[in-house]
Amino acid sequence: MRLFASLSGALLLLGAIVCAQSHSATPAKKSALDKAVMEDYVRHLFVWGPQIQVAVGDPKPAPIAGFNEVIVTGTAGGASQEATFYVSKDGQKLIQGNIFEVNSSPFANDLKKIKTDGVPSFGPPAAPIKIVMFSDFECGFCREEAKMLRDNIQSSYPKEVQVFFKDFPLEQIHPWAKPAAIAGRCVYQQKPATFWDYHDWIYEHQTDIKLDTLKDQVLDFAKTKGLDTGLLGSCMAMKNTEPEVDRSLAEGKSLQVNSTPTLFLNGRRLVGQQQWPQLKQIIDYEIGYQQTHAEKPADKCCEITLPSPLNH
Repeated sequence: MRLFASLSGALLLLGAIVCAQSHSATPAKKSALDKAVMEDYVRHLFVWGPQIQVAVGDPKPAPIAGFNEVIVTGTAGGASQEATFYVSKDGQKLIQGNIFEVNSSPFANDLKKIKTDGVPSFGPPAAPIKIVMFSDFECGFCREEAKMLRDNIQSSYPKEVQVFFKDFPLEQIHPWAKPAAIAGRCVYQQKPATFWDYHDWIYEHQTDIKLDTLKDQVLDFAKTKGLDTGLLGSCMAMKNTEPEVDRSLAEGKSLQVNSTPTLFLNGRRLVGQQQWPQLKQIIDYEIGYQQTHAEKPADKCCEITLPSPLNH
């Protein structure tokens, strides 16, 4: 009996040891709130290899209860891309996507970031449809998009659409795009209406322009438009308008623009070259939507006034 009891006790002890070891071998749960864990997960998700630098932002309160917002930025050379994730409080769940507030425009977050003061535009300021175009003067698709807009918008929607031009030169692949953007802002600074002549001219001559000939070609264009070539040449050489171009670039990046052309039509993102029939359909829809969803003025209540045309 003593031997049996001893064996039973030994077996129980051995079982306890094995059980403890099996529990200790269970890996601890990872948390996406750990930056190293988040980086590793996102690299796998997006196939971001070691050549891409990854920065994981600090968590901050998300617009949905029970989650934190974490922004992850990937950078390679001069290119960067942001991804926004919503991480559960325990770090176990990730959501990537858009959060909409039903009582606001579905494009409200982007609209807050878009600034149009001091930006080249054509079309009436009171137009209900605003198209903001992020473009690159050296981009072939941008050239086709620009021509489509210039050929159709004013003739089809003389009162309904205003178009804004935003510089987004892709310096990594287009060597003269940023100098051309700086030159365009110099033209706009000197003679705002002539910017659109410059816009049309540079796209028309896009295939003939080179980095080392750009300045002379722009000055030759300026002579035909009555611009002060001395002032323009100095503005280009000193890069006086580069801060304006950089602000436009920064705004585009905050909107997660990473290709050109990218349009925002009343805040609706349209990426890549658009065909006129499809764009016209979207404009017509938006015009109809604006007409049926415009806020009506509040009715006056419980007021007594004498009849007078001044009261209407």
